[in-house]
Amino acid sequence: MTVPTPLLRTPFLPAFALALAAAVSLGLARFSYALLLPPMRAELHWSYFTAGAMNTANAAGYLIGALLAPRWFARHDALRIAVAGGLATAAILAAHAFAASDGALYALRTLAGGASAATFVGGGLLAARLSARAPHPGLVVGIYYGGAGLGILGATLIVPPLPWREAWIALGVASLGCTLVTGAVTRASRHAVETAANAGATGHLRAPWRPMGALLAGYLLFGFGYIGYMTFIVTLLHEQGIAPAWVTAFYGLLGAGAVASSWLWAGVLQRFRGGQALALLNAILAVATLLPVVSAQAAVVALSCLMFGCTFLSVVASTTAFVRHNLTHAGWASGIGAFTIVFALGQILGPSLSGLLADGPGGLRRGFPCSAIVLALGAAFGSRQRPLKAP
Repeated sequence: MTVPTPLLRTPFLPAFALALAAAVSLGLARFSYALLLPPMRAELHWSYFTAGAMNTANAAGYLIGALLAPRWFARHDALRIAVAGGLATAAILAAHAFAASDGALYALRTLAGGASAATFVGGGLLAARLSARAPHPGLVVGIYYGGAGLGILGATLIVPPLPWREAWIALGVASLGCTLVTGAVTRASRHAVETAANAGATGHLRAPWRPMGALLAGYLLFGFGYIGYMTFIVTLLHEQGIAPAWVTAFYGLLGAGAVASSWLWAGVLQRFRGGQALALLNAILAVATLLPVVSAQAAVVALSCLMFGCTFLSVVASTTAFVRHNLTHAGWASGIGAFTIVFALGQILGPSLSGLLADGPGGLRRGFPCSAIVLALGAAFGSRQRPLKAP
């Protein structure tokens, strides 16, 4: 794949190429599960707890990948890690189609989480480096995380027309294509990504967890709260009697909002050096999570999906922006890894507990308010995070 040289001189083409890594690791490997859950649950006779536990397994694999990331970065460059993770994710997603038991699906969801962590953390580090030489750093970081919205949009086109086993194969093929583009464009524009990295200190420094404690706690609660919405929103809308075509459209609206979020919140991510951005975004998510429980009217559901889509990935981007604002280049990998670990811990707890609540009285309508409360608590913790001392 040959990329015109003038395009490689701008940071935005590499940013969009890296965004495809986020599309694979989050949009195709994780968030597509919400669209696959209703037919899988019906055919495999799952309880809500089992349905949520599948995403818990995925988050557990993601945590393992995050814990291993420092070793990977010590031995390999970030691009190699991101591409290897993407290729592995593509193969694992396709393998879901051939799973003959719940145990096999648990194993595959776990492996997909580990592989997607490599892709996401590697791509995130490259995006942080790229942003250091961009005229609008917050926009570059936002474009990367907004790539997950592209994955959601892709999933809304791929999944609904297909039986769930064939849909997993199609998601694997799409992930392979995205990874090849990411590798080719980023490798061709490697100088744009590495110039900023080489300008900083060499080596790797351990991120200071204690001074970042409030933001880490807020991010942990975000991971706990948001994943319940992303796991069960499609199932909730089906149970409320909304037509399947409208449900798909609402989920696509969520994906479109995620793509737009990079432009909506770029200024906020660039302006604030503390936890203000995470606090604001978590508060918005808490309101968005309550809306579909309050009313199943189309306008209310659409507003919920749009608010959630325009906001949730920017919470992830806010942590990378915090690392970029407050740590030296040598501490970026460790800092992003720290936030990735607490993010994974939150996502391990969220789906299973949401499913357990939904299996009791009140069903899914009981789990969503609990997620909203957790997100509000995350906003409170984020508001207490102050900028670190200048590196």
